[in-house]
Amino acid sequence: MKNKIQQEFILVALLSILLTTVSVTAVFYDFFKREIVDELRTCAQVLQSTGVLDRQEAAEAGLELESVRITLIDMDGTVIYDNDVEIGGLDNHKERPEVELAREQGEGQAVRRSNTLERNAFYYGVRQEDGTVLRVAKEASSIWDIFRSALPICVFLTLLILMLCYLLSVRATKALMAPITQLAEHLDEQETMPVYKEMIPFVNKIRKQHEDIMRNAKMRQDFTANVSHELKTPLTSISGYAELIEHNMVSQADIPRFAGEIHRSATRLLTTINDIIKLSELDVMETTTLVLERLPLYQMAENCVDMLQVNAEKHHVTLGITGEPAYIMGNREMVEEVLYNLCDNAIRYNNKDGSVTVRVNQEGDKVSLCVEDTGIGIPRKHQSRVFERFYRVDKSRSKATGGTGLGLAIVKHIVAQHEAELKLESEPGQGTRITIVFENADKSDTIDH
Repeated sequence: MKNKIQQEFILVALLSILLTTVSVTAVFYDFFKREIVDELRTCAQVLQSTGVLDRQEAAEAGLELESVRITLIDMDGTVIYDNDVEIGGLDNHKERPEVELAREQGEGQAVRRSNTLERNAFYYGVRQEDGTVLRVAKEASSIWDIFRSALPICVFLTLLILMLCYLLSVRATKALMAPITQLAEHLDEQETMPVYKEMIPFVNKIRKQHEDIMRNAKMRQDFTANVSHELKTPLTSISGYAELIEHNMVSQADIPRFAGEIHRSATRLLTTINDIIKLSELDVMETTTLVLERLPLYQMAENCVDMLQVNAEKHHVTLGITGEPAYIMGNREMVEEVLYNLCDNAIRYNNKDGSVTVRVNQEGDKVSLCVEDTGIGIPRKHQSRVFERFYRVDKSRSKATGGTGLGLAIVKHIVAQHEAELKLESEPGQGTRITIVFENADKSDTIDH
C-alpha cells in the first residue's frame, strides 16, 4: 500500500509538471506572438509615415531595422522591393496569407516558415494608399524552439519536484499508515479505536470477523480433542478385549461377554463416526444453498415414532404422537435427522416406565414440533451448553446408553440452517421439552382461514 501511494504521488507530480510546462509554454508563446505582431505593426506605421525602406536610410533617420525584413509588393503580387534578398529570385507573393488579408481587409498577419530564408518568421502586411502592400517580417523561434530552450531548466525542476514529492510521499504514507499499523497490532484491545472515523465501521467488521475466527479456531481445537478422546475410548476397549481373546486369556464361558463388549464398543464407535460425518456435512452445507421442499411434518414424525417403537420398548418407555397434519419448507433428510435425534435422546435419557410425546401443531403462520419426555431433566446451569458438540450433562449415563454427545449439536445446526426457532424447557427430575418452530409452508392459506 505504501508503494502504491508513493507511485500515485509521483505520477500526479509528473502529470502536473507536464501539463504546467505545456500550458505555460503555450501561454508565453501566444504572448510572444502578440508582442512581435504589435512591434511589426508599429514598425510598418513608422515606415509608412517616413517613407524610409532602406536600412541605411533608416539608420540615418534614427530607426533600428537591423532585424526587420521589409518587402514592398505590387497589386499583382510582384515584389517591388526587399531589403534582405534580390527580388529577381522571388516568386509572386499574391497568394501569401498576409498579403491577401492586407489587400482585402487593410492589414494581415501570418506565422510560417519562410522558403526564402528557411527560417520561421512572423509577417505583418498593410495596404497603402496606392494599392501596394508594405510587409514587414521578423525571424522568430517556433514554439518547439521555445520549448527546447526551456528544456534544461524544466528537467532540473522536474527532478527537484520529483525528489520533493518522493520525500513528501514517504512522510505522508508513514503518517497515514502509522495509525492503521498500530490498530492492527492491537486489534484485540477494545479500547483502541481508529484515528480516522471513516475506518470505524471497517474496524468493527474486522474485529467481529477476528473474534469469529478465534472462536471457530477454539471450537475446532476442542472438537478435535473431543473426537480423539471419544474415538480412543471404544478403540481401547475393542483392542483390549480382542487381545485377551487372541492370547487365550479368557475362559470359554467369558468369550460371549467379551464379544458383546467388543460389539457394543464398535457400535458406539460407528455411531460417533456417523455423527461426526453428519456434522462435517452440515458445516460444508453452510456455504451452499439449501434445497427445500414442502414436507408433511406430522407424517414424518409419525414414521419416526413407528421406527423407534422397538427402541422405546427396549428402554421401557412409551412413545406416542399427537397433533394435526402440517407442512413446512425444509430439507427432508435434515428434518428426519432432527426428528430421530430428538426422539432418540428423549428415550435414552428417560426413566423406566417413562413416556415420550411428539406433538405437531399449527399456530397461525407457524408450525411447532415439540418432543416432551418424563426423563431425568437437565439442570439449569447445563441448559445453555447441551447443544455444544460432545457436551454431556451426565457422562456416565450417556456412555452407558450409547450417546455420542452430538445429537443435540446436529439438531441445533439443522434448525439454524432452516432459520427456525429452538426452545428448551427442562427441570431436573421432571423431564424435558424441546420445541422447534418452523415457518408454515401453507402460510397464506392459514392466514386466510
